Amino acid sequence: MKLSEQNLFLDSAMRDWVLIPILIVMILVGVLRHNVTKLIDSKPKKLSSLALREQRILTRAGALRFNHFVIPPSSFLSRRSFLIQKLSDGSYLQPKSGGGDEKEGGSDQSTPNPFDPANMDGMMDQMKKSMVMMVPQTVIMGWINFFFSGFVLIKLPFPLTLRFKLMLQRGIDTPDLDVTWVSSLSWYFLNLFGLNAIYRLLLGDDNAADGTRDMASMSGAGAVNAMQSAPGQAPDFKKLHLAERDNLELAGLDLLELSDNGGGKKNQTSSLDAKNRWVGDGIEDRVLALYGEI
Repeated sequence: MKLSEQNLFLDSAMRDWVLIPILIVMILVGVLRHNVTKLIDSKPKKLSSLALREQRILTRAGALRFNHFVIPPSSFLSRRSFLIQKLSDGSYLQPKSGGGDEKEGGSDQSTPNPFDPANMDGMMDQMKKSMVMMVPQTVIMGWINFFFSGFVLIKLPFPLTLRFKLMLQRGIDTPDLDVTWVSSLSWYFLNLFGLNAIYRLLLGDDNAADGTRDMASMSGAGAVNAMQSAPGQAPDFKKLHLAERDNLELAGLDLLELSDNGGGKKNQTSSLDAKNRWVGDGIEDRVLALYGEI
């Protein structure tokens, strides 16, 4: 037997005094939280030229690996050999201060203390940002639970399966209610994730009002990320340079085979065309074929 469609008549005051206020409050709180985060955000420390040089060579090598098809093969091979040599001999590594012995792999034996007051600034900044994200959402959730608990606000215009009932009808213990009806608490969660496009429009892409980061902080994922990026655990750039060297050695192996074979230019060009290793291969023929009939 087919069940008849449920028709609930909602008072217009529910829209004016519950639905729209929750939406406006969440937008205003997101804008306020973004501005507070910008105010408490400390300025990043300036890196020395040697430290910046140590990091940028990794970016340069990665860019060469991913975009080598836009330059001629001969230019790619020359840049590849240069970067492999510099990553292998440690020319771009900044010298270690103290002159202490190093372990195998190049890491210094003296590990910086993460609880040193000089290294606590990063941890304090991250804790303040987490509090700015968590406290407003907890207050809003308590406000909705206290004043608007059990309210049915809107009906979705499309059908859904019963799996969405727990997500859309939080705070309503009615098993026979259609799944398309949304409660006040579920309206809060929908706004928490659905307002990111509004925040990007108002505040830009780099905004601090992203709801997904709030849920990550509440679920404990933010604490795991904080432990992974804790100050004092400085990356070992020598190991990173060697790993990037290994990745760069695997890039463009077919071009090395062509240069080692010593074949004719015609064979090499046809092989490069088949592999499509460079966007400039056969550009003359492609242009003539595209505009020859005009």
